[in-house]
Amino acid sequence: MNTMYKAMGAAVAVALGTFSVAGDLMAADDELEDWQKAQKTEVWEPVPPKVTAEPGQPPSDATVLFDGTDLSAWESVNGGEAKWTVKDGVLTVKPGTGDIKTKQSFCDVQLHVEWRAPKPEADMEGQERNNSGVFLQQRYEIQVLDSHESKTYPNGQAASVYKQSIPLVNATRAPEQWQEYDILFTAPRFDGDELTSPAFVTVLHNGVVVQNHYELTGKTEWIGAPSYEAHGCAPIQLQDHSNEVSFRNIWVREIKPLK
Repeated sequence: MNTMYKAMGAAVAVALGTFSVAGDLMAADDELEDWQKAQKTEVWEPVPPKVTAEPGQPPSDATVLFDGTDLSAWESVNGGEAKWTVKDGVLTVKPGTGDIKTKQSFCDVQLHVEWRAPKPEADMEGQERNNSGVFLQQRYEIQVLDSHESKTYPNGQAASVYKQSIPLVNATRAPEQWQEYDILFTAPRFDGDELTSPAFVTVLHNGVVVQNHYELTGKTEWIGAPSYEAHGCAPIQLQDHSNEVSFRNIWVREIKPLK
């Protein structure tokens, strides 16, 4: 019993000592000038690196994937050179040649893509209305589609996370006009085959937030529910859906922790 009481006494003494120290710190703070108190919450390191971001130009730390000249950053998903058409600074799907993907792989990114749907033929409706897609890590699709005045299932319209998330609003411009996607993507994390953190995506369509930090439930599926499979960094992929959709001004920034 004596041992127990001694231990309790020691604990009380420590607690009182703690309160005394805290009280001393509060008293010390009261003696400081406001500017000295403010300094305590100033963080001076690390210093963010400088990036220039001129109007209408990719940021200085961006990787330019298509600048209107060639397809040197891309290849066919079927192997070999990308076979889409480059003309007058514009990249256009060449139907039947297959999807194209970047030669470089990416994890967390900021991606800028501009796209244009041609004037639809009279009988084009829904998903046939000049369809393509931007696939993050070759698995997670942001839909490209003429959804200006055309009905389809909303989780398959332009700027949807295909078959997963309906856009908050429809910001689609008329066909033959250029559209802009600005995409912030956080890649999923895996420990072996186990998912430890899902993917998240934010999408701005023509400057309007249409996906707000949406949590993906897995890779894009046309049939069936989405699911995850373990993978690492992977290319960005553009879809050949048999329509002559065009692209320009494609660039990407890798998002990495500040050191």
